[in-house]
Formats: sequence, C-alpha cells, structure tokens
Amino acid sequence: MIDHQVRVHPSADRLPREEQLAWKLAVVATGTQEAPDLDAEASEMVINRIIDNVAVAVASLRRRPVAVARTQAAGHRAAPGASAFGLPAGTLLSPEWAAWANGTAVRELDFHDTYLAADYSHPGDNIPPLLAVAQHTGRSGADLLRGITAAYEIHVALVKGICLHAHRIDHVAHLSAATAGGVGAMLRLDTETVYQAIQQAVHTTTATRQSRKGEISSWKAFAPAFAGKAAIEAVDRAMRGEGSPSPIYEGEDGFLAWMLDGPEASYTVTLPEPGEARRAILDTYTKEHSAEYQAQAIIDLARGLREKAGPLDKVRSIVLHTSHHTHQVIGSGSGDPQKYDPTASRETLDHSVPYIFAVALEDGGWHHERSYAPERAQRPETVELWQKISTVEDPEWTRRYHDPDPARRAFGGRAVITLDDGTVIEDELAVADAHPAGARPFDRAGYTAKFRTLTDGIVTPADQDRFLETAARLAELDTAGLADLFPAVDTDVVAAYDAGLPKGLF
Repeated sequence: MIDHQVRVHPSADRLPREEQLAWKLAVVATGTQEAPDLDAEASEMVINRIIDNVAVAVASLRRRPVAVARTQAAGHRAAPGASAFGLPAGTLLSPEWAAWANGTAVRELDFHDTYLAADYSHPGDNIPPLLAVAQHTGRSGADLLRGITAAYEIHVALVKGICLHAHRIDHVAHLSAATAGGVGAMLRLDTETVYQAIQQAVHTTTATRQSRKGEISSWKAFAPAFAGKAAIEAVDRAMRGEGSPSPIYEGEDGFLAWMLDGPEASYTVTLPEPGEARRAILDTYTKEHSAEYQAQAIIDLARGLREKAGPLDKVRSIVLHTSHHTHQVIGSGSGDPQKYDPTASRETLDHSVPYIFAVALEDGGWHHERSYAPERAQRPETVELWQKISTVEDPEWTRRYHDPDPARRAFGGRAVITLDDGTVIEDELAVADAHPAGARPFDRAGYTAKFRTLTDGIVTPADQDRFLETAARLAELDTAGLADLFPAVDTDVVAAYDAGLPKGLF
C-alpha cells in the first residue's frame, strides 16, 4: 500500500493532475485492468454482499420511500436498460433511474454492510448503480465483480483517510467517488475519463449531515441512491469528453479548503500499489440487525443482559459508556430531543441508541419491522425505560473505535444498569456477534439465512434457490444472467401498493 499526502494547493501551483487525489483514485480503478486475477476471498465476499443487498431490497419493497423511488423510476424506460426490484420482469429502465430505485430499496432498512473509520460508510451502496450500468452496457458478471471490487477499494480508502462528519458533511460524498471509479473499472475506461467523472461526482453530491440529524426523514434512504445516480451521470458526461471542477479535493476553493479542515488541511489516503490485490471489501462488515451499525453490538449486549437485569420496572437508570462517535451520533450526546420521542420517525429511531437498547432489553432481540412499529415505540413501559437511558463518552472506547489494528477495533460499549435498591449490573461487548471478530461471524451460511428470512413470503423457495445459485456463479454470468440477480416477486401486490401513492410528475 502507498500513503498519499493530500493538502490544499493555491491555483498558482498548477498542481499536476497525476499528483491529485482524484487522479490517484482513478488509477486504482483503471489499474484493475492490468492487475492479476481478482483476489478469491474478496470475490467471494462480493457475492455475499450481493446476496445481502438483494435480501434487504426485497424486504423493503412495500415501504413508502422505496415505492416512491420505484414509481419515479418507472417512467424512464430505456433500451437496453436495467432492471428494478418490484417491477415486472422485462421492464427495463434507464440505468441512472434503475440505480435510483434499487439504491433506495437497498438502503431503506439500514440493514446492509458498513465500514467505520475516520468517517462512516455503507459500501454496499455502490452495488445498485454498478449493477444497473452493467446490465445497460452489456457487461458480464466478471466485469461487475471487477467494478464492485474497485469501488469498495476506493470507498474504504476515503473513509479511512478523510473525515466528513466532523464538518457535518454527509458521507455520500465518498460514496459517489467510489461509484464513479467502480463504473470506470467495470467499463475499462481510461484514467482521464474516470478522473473527470470522480471530480464531478464529488462536486455534485456534497451535502450537509442535516439528513441524519434531528427529525430524520426518508431522505436518509434516498441519499445514497442520489449519489449513485449522480455518479452514473458523471461517468456519462466524462465519456462524452467533458471536464469537471479541478482539482476537486486540493483546489483553493475546493472540497478540503471550504468543506473540511480548511486551507491548511492535510490528509493521508492509503491506496494499493499497481498490481496489488484489491481486498478492502474484507475490512467491511454487514449487519445482523436493522439499525445503525454502532447499535449492532449494543443490541447484542442488551440480549445478553436481559436475564441479569431482572424486572425492568425496578431499573433506576442505565448509562451506556461508549465511543465519541456513538455518543454524538446516535446517543444522548447528539442533543436531539427526537431521540427520546415516542412519535419519532423510523429513521430517527434507528439512530437512537437509548430507544434501541430499551427495546432490545425488553424483547431480547430485534426485528426490522416490529421493533420500529409506532405501537411498539409508544408502549408506556418502553417509554418509561427509554427515558432512563443515557450515553456518555468513554475515552477508552473512543481509542478502541480508532485502533489502527482492525482485529482490536471496537464499536460497542459498556452498559451500567442501576436498580432502585442500588444494585449495579454491568457488562460490555466490543463488537457485534456478526462482526468478523465477533461470537458468530457472518459467513455464506449467515448471508443465505438472512436472505431466506427477509424474502420469506415474498420470493418462493424455488426462486430463492435459483437466485442463490445464480449469485454464486457471478464470475461466469453473461449479461442476460445479470437479470437473474433480481428474484421474482408478486409484482401485482407491489403494483397495488404503488397505485395508492400520491402522483408526482413522472
């Protein structure tokens, strides 16, 4: 790996493009064309993440944001085109609109993969736009595999090296750069074209974090789909020979100087050497529970404490000692009263670790729909317990969150339960059970079980089997085979749901 120093340069420096971060990211993408065979372990993980994406997308088909995105996209037919979850087989859309529909479906339940470092990310959000472009342009499963691997490599590198959330910039700015690079790798574009596409993608998808603050709306699901759509459009424009704002990262009026640490900003972004295997996907992890990733270990911790805690009406207080990120983003350190509001949106509740811990402690588990139901959130005994839960930052947990060794990195916390009689019950958990270093790391069997659970009653067992067999052969698929990555669902039921939505422009 090579450490690249990235800092702001005045325009008078005329920074050569070969020294710009966007160019170096483009080289990572185009370098896959000369690299040796893709890493076998990384390739298997790509298949796992495709299975995971399809599972959570199918489970969300009758959720309002997903239906809205799908009905918006349905008016944009194209040939050759790309498929969308929930639409009849053979309905083909313009790839950027298919990416919009599928990206929203994948993101809606907050239930797919994650990577946490200097910033946050859901690298699986790269898959819907890449799959759409692969279908539309007649690419093979091997091409798609190469593109996804490159997108994860770029995404993880940016998340490790450049913090966005400290400046209240939404993390999809890193996503769009990764997607543009992944599409470039998949299409075997030249470095110049990918460089321009990455710059435009970053320029057009930089937004504030208000989408994840206070009363969190359905835009949280749409945001990565928007980034994917914008990245596809950026690649299309660059392929037509058009340039982009440059240098997008280092420019004196650019991303680093005005959105992040300012004119004196300096970052280190670590990227693979030429010919080095792209294995960054193996650093990422998926979710067993439908909630923000920093709540995964907290849910498992609550499950373990359920019997020890005894009658919950005897609880005086619960304090979760955790990292700065968890305390500030999903804990009481955010200062968001909405995180304690029984009438809050689902999107807000899945970013409220006090609510999540209360429900997991009461129920001994977590469900992607029932745990967020209004009647569940408004249950009087739950509300009473919920109000007794707070978070505090523990410097040791913050240190462990940023440990440079992935094997020691921790995203959990310590729960201290104080009962009315003064008894104190406490326990801690460093990582979620499904984490690679956890009690039950996800393997292919885990992804398969999650897929079957989430698609039960929506996809027939025979079609479940057909999809899983197709996904396992990703590297062998031709363009027609990519359509089989969209398992058959009852589109009449989906259409009936869509028909009840208010009409828009399309």
